[in-house]
Amino acid sequence: MIHLYGIPNCDTVKKARVWLDAQGRDYTFHDYKKEGADPAKVAAWIGAAGLDTVVNRKGTTFRALSDADKAAAADSHTAVALLVQQPSIIKRPIAEHPGGILVGFKEDEWSATLL
Repeated sequence: MIHLYGIPNCDTVKKARVWLDAQGRDYTFHDYKKEGADPAKVAAWIGAAGLDTVVNRKGTTFRALSDADKAAAADSHTAVALLVQQPSIIKRPIAEHPGGILVGFKEDEWSATLL
């Protein structure tokens, strides 16, 4: 089973969901806006994929952060709390699957990993 994490109105999340549906893959969707982000999950994602991969520095939410919060996002010890507080700065989507995680949606990477 695939567990997809993100925000439903995010274009990249929409593309990932359409792709999963087209492939006939079952998945559950976790909406950060309604359900929040779990600190243990966020820490595990950082451990698996790296802080630079998990933090979305290109989004408007990140750019609007204070310098102190941007500094917190650069340190794996303080980033988890910030990402839980501001889940919009988690790169989307994150897909947990039996073999690991995928961060962001790249169709060729997802095809190679999930098909």
